[in-house]
Amino acid sequence: MITTLLVANRGEIACRIFRTCRELGISTVAVYSDADAGALHVREADTAVRLPGAAPADTYLRGDLVVAAALAAGADAVHPGYGFLSENAGFARAVQDAGLVWVGPPVKAIELMASKTRAKELMAAADVPLLAPVDPGSATAADLPLLLKAAAGGGGRGMRIVRELASLPAELTAASAEAAGAFGDGEVFAEPYVERGRHVEVQIMADGQGTVWALGTRDCSLQRRHQKVIEEAPAPGLDDGLRRRLHDAAVAAAQAVGYRGAGTVEFLVSAGGRPYFLEMNTRLQVEHPVTEAVFGLDLVALQLRVAEGGPLPAAAPPAPAGHAVEARLYAEDPARDWQPQTGALLTLEVPAEPGIRLDAGYTGGDTVGVHYDPMLAKVIAHAPTRTEAVRLLARALERARIHGPVTNRELLVRSLRHPDFVAGRLDTGFFDRHLTDLTAAGAPGQDAARRLAATAAALATAAGAAGGGAGPARLGAWRNLASRPQTRCYRAEPDGTEYEIAYRTGRDGTPAPGTGERVLAARPGAVTLETGGLTRHFTVTTHADRVHVDTTAGSYTFTALPRFSDPAERTEPGSLLAPMPGTVVRLAEGLVPGAAVEAGQPLIWLEAMKMEHRVLAPASGTLTALHAAPGLQVEVGALLAVVQDAPAEAPAHQEETTR
Repeated sequence: MITTLLVANRGEIACRIFRTCRELGISTVAVYSDADAGALHVREADTAVRLPGAAPADTYLRGDLVVAAALAAGADAVHPGYGFLSENAGFARAVQDAGLVWVGPPVKAIELMASKTRAKELMAAADVPLLAPVDPGSATAADLPLLLKAAAGGGGRGMRIVRELASLPAELTAASAEAAGAFGDGEVFAEPYVERGRHVEVQIMADGQGTVWALGTRDCSLQRRHQKVIEEAPAPGLDDGLRRRLHDAAVAAAQAVGYRGAGTVEFLVSAGGRPYFLEMNTRLQVEHPVTEAVFGLDLVALQLRVAEGGPLPAAAPPAPAGHAVEARLYAEDPARDWQPQTGALLTLEVPAEPGIRLDAGYTGGDTVGVHYDPMLAKVIAHAPTRTEAVRLLARALERARIHGPVTNRELLVRSLRHPDFVAGRLDTGFFDRHLTDLTAAGAPGQDAARRLAATAAALATAAGAAGGGAGPARLGAWRNLASRPQTRCYRAEPDGTEYEIAYRTGRDGTPAPGTGERVLAARPGAVTLETGGLTRHFTVTTHADRVHVDTTAGSYTFTALPRFSDPAERTEPGSLLAPMPGTVVRLAEGLVPGAAVEAGQPLIWLEAMKMEHRVLAPASGTLTALHAAPGLQVEVGALLAVVQDAPAEAPAHQEETTR
């Protein structure tokens, strides 16, 4: 019987496992890096053990330190969560060699599925349908497009789409380098890339007595950079025959490796409805809550039960009910190439409505750092039908109060309400096709709503400065003379639209914007406006120069602009600034001062939050300064290099001669 469990992970998944442990009466142990000393999972654990350092390679990926921490804390079992060491057979073996219970599949099953190339060979022998691999060295134009994938891991690391043969060698090099950095193994393989394919997976749960459950399907097609963003169960639009094929293939995959515990078999389903085996993840998935909601199960509790040697509760899983949708809330800016964001997370509040579940790794007051994945939380909605679940999730996200770094919340809401998503027309190219529209600043109704929100921000800020109380705010003595309106300027974040708000003070001290709004109340933190006969309430929160405006129809963030610009903020034309804090991992070949560069050419690669980001040349010209080098850690806004425009060619000098 497990009495004390160490979770060899961090963030949201550690908190989620701790929740089940509390319900089962199991004591919990957290491990943490120096960067996570004050993290939520550390605060929620009964005991915590420090792993000195900040980088994953020095902390969460050090299996020897994790095992030592478990023994020091008196734990008798280890749960790996997902990511980090969760699919590392050597770590699983070390846990068991130390006399601890491993809450995961058998070591042999992990080894067989650890390499995607070996896993495909095994699945072919078990008659599981799959895509035939392509030898990159002999690939032809007929094989294009190709998908390059890391053999030793997933999560989008080391993954590249190749559409031109000329770019294949460079993409192979880049994919191998990223895979080596993420998993310690640079092996990369290639397979055909299926255009407009759907990512569909089957959750399995197996015990040690020969019972294997196939717990329905999940659709995880909405992805950015090959990482999932929105998932749902069951996968919509699949006929019964295809569902049976997927279930049968998943069970066959589990039986072929003698599987035990929770796992996921992932498939790519072509536009014609043909399934292909992608990989088997020998761990719990990020998106497991949608399966839990539909089947009424606690998969972590079942993992612990199986790890203790117990059987599954029945020969067959319970009947599914309803539909569930999950959205991953990231600290990132989708409109700027999905750049991860850092800084203080001041507020994170999601409405506690029936049917809504929040699995979070952060709370208000925490700081989002640079070392780990930028996912803040997962929001899950469960309802009797897909239509109701999608609507419920979109509304919960829209009403959430999130103050701090830029997030993908607006993208999630718009995606859930997009006609293609609502109709169930899903494939992995969704964001490639619709990202521009989904991130457009001038989306229908947004400009008017932001102007109204900016007005509320100005009024609340002014009311606060004037010491407004319960009644209308007084912004100075009333004069029986016409006066110029007072003005305040705000920049909407993150799109940068600027608004100038003008208002006058009326006889009763109530600010009168003069833009069609009637001020019913304006006090610090709250404004009520009437526009066109409609009354709207605004909650306004100010942090330094940032103003957050929350309404029941959406939230907006503004930066209060100073009257005069700061000359110190000016930068030299052609400067390449770090878009985020991170580590320089490599430079373009031959990149030295004096080198000629082309506009849009990748010059510098930064790694931040488990992702690589390219810094591109802003224009064609000459590199006149280089301040970056591999291994250098930089802060956001740090000067990396300077590119000066190429000078126009001077006319050739002609020397006149006389005879």
